[in-house]
Amino acid sequence: MGADYATVTQAHRRLYPSVAPAALHRAVAEHAGLGTALLGETSGVARRILAAALAESLLLLGRIEFFDLRQPAAADSTFVRAFQAACEADDNLLGAAILAHSAFVPGWDGRLDGARERMHAARTYARRAPASAEVLAWLDAVEAECLTRCGDHRGALALLRHAEDILATGSDAASPSWFTWFSPVRLHAFRGNTELVAGLIPQARTTLEQTLADLPDTDGKQRSVVLADLAAVEAAAGQPELACALLEQALDQLAVTWYASGMERVREARRALNPWQDSAAVRRVDDRLYSWSATLSSLQR
Repeated sequence: MGADYATVTQAHRRLYPSVAPAALHRAVAEHAGLGTALLGETSGVARRILAAALAESLLLLGRIEFFDLRQPAAADSTFVRAFQAACEADDNLLGAAILAHSAFVPGWDGRLDGARERMHAARTYARRAPASAEVLAWLDAVEAECLTRCGDHRGALALLRHAEDILATGSDAASPSWFTWFSPVRLHAFRGNTELVAGLIPQARTTLEQTLADLPDTDGKQRSVVLADLAAVEAAAGQPELACALLEQALDQLAVTWYASGMERVREARRALNPWQDSAAVRRVDDRLYSWSATLSSLQR
């Protein structure tokens, strides 16, 4: 029973990059409900296998709610359920991943103390695992993004440099199969955004252009984020035509693979173009951004 349940969890993980978030959310939510019901019917090794798969399923559900659908309150509640399942499985590494994801909720809301407390807990669980270099670097990247959102750009950049050092050094521990959301390229995306927010425009352009070149074709969601950040870089550099061209590429990508976090970055970059809002290029972006279908999709999600 535990192994069969885990097989479906793994399939959902593989479907995440390409399936519409709302559709996958329904499937994963039903699967998590089934896992919760089955947990009461198992014991011993089978219960631990099932609990670990349930924790992963709930973690995916929370990721969809937070990043794809922008429902932070729902995600926060789902992360609590995920942590409870990780506790049943006695899986420290899953616990660390869930806690770090939960830190995004207060971090993106500007509540730095809450984010730091959750990150401290995540690092404590990771030390018990042990964790791979990739996991440890990702923990630094998560905390760096929270610091960026809360205005501590210097602290964020220091953490990102530390993450790069960890990846360069490596470790004997291997990353688990479910750890699919981070890589050196993703780390560069974190750094590029922090450099942009910190006003380090030439550095941000270099970092983000390299990130875009290195991103795999299958990573459409991250591509929309990086394109929007690059557009914001060009807007800050006084290049509205280039910024608009990049925003149109980001909107093309979002039409293929919806990602609420990507759309948020697009809107942030568009606000940076307000000084040129009467230009033909910006109006073309607005026509795309506020088309009937795009506006309806945003309202529905």
